[in-house]
Amino acid sequence: MHKQHGMTFLGTVFMIAGIVFVAIVGMKLVPAYIEYFSVKKAITKIANDPDFDHMSKQDIAASFNRNAVIDNITIIKGSDLSVSKTATGETIVSVDYQTIVPLVANVSALLDFSVSTDAAANLADE
Repeated sequence: MHKQHGMTFLGTVFMIAGIVFVAIVGMKLVPAYIEYFSVKKAITKIANDPDFDHMSKQDIAASFNRNAVIDNITIIKGSDLSVSKTATGETIVSVDYQTIVPLVANVSALLDFSVSTDAAANLADE
């Protein structure tokens, strides 16, 4: 007598349901991460400007707002940026923000994002 091998119908249904659930959650989280990478790109672009160390907070905010319009960044504005100077005179621009992504019914995901031009802060985040 030869035994059959393979998955049962219920095993297949549960596996497909798990894959669909993970795919739906992934599709809902992707836009928040795309916007995070856009914010990071805009701040990096500002930091690479030759006049960056001589820019005022208003100049940095205006530059970010111009980039935000181009990259469709809606979660933060230039006024939300934190601008500070180090003891060596280096300008550091940073922003911390949260995004709430509704998943299913009353279940949501809270995502914390932090972007900075400070190399030491970026290494600590990774």
